[in-house]
Amino acid sequence: MFSFVLLIFMVEDMTKDTIKRIENGDTISVNYIGRLEDGTVFDTSIKEAAIEAGIYNQMRDYKPLTFTVGAGQMIKGFDEGVVGMQIGEEKTLTIPPEEAYGEYREELARKVPVDAVDFTPEVGMRLGTDNGLIGTITEVGESSFVVNFNHALAGKTLVFLVSTVSVEE
Repeated sequence: MFSFVLLIFMVEDMTKDTIKRIENGDTISVNYIGRLEDGTVFDTSIKEAAIEAGIYNQMRDYKPLTFTVGAGQMIKGFDEGVVGMQIGEEKTLTIPPEEAYGEYREELARKVPVDAVDFTPEVGMRLGTDNGLIGTITEVGESSFVVNFNHALAGKTLVFLVSTVSVEE
């Protein structure tokens, strides 16, 4: 009886030691649902979740997201949040603005005179600058309009439900 119990503990210890945990440098695939703190879904890799949230895009290929951990391909909080996870594990990552898209910066919302451009500005229109910045027109008045160069998720805490699908070392 004693040897049987000892054998079970040995097998449990061996199993614990052989379970692969995600680390920097691993290429992994994850499914995710990204929400704002109020529960609004802003992005997902899961088609059913996109449909349910009303953000489904038929032009998008809903599949697990693949990236190399620690390579700077993801926002910092997401990258660091998956370290230590195992295949099949599900985890909620709450990511503050400073580990996501940064704080909202008022100086990145610029007022532009309407007569300085050769088009009719409309709210929601996206504009690019010569130095690569992309902004969205957020207000239009008679004589001016506002172009906001902040990321749409700047200043927001993001909550991701992440499930690991696969890992390559």
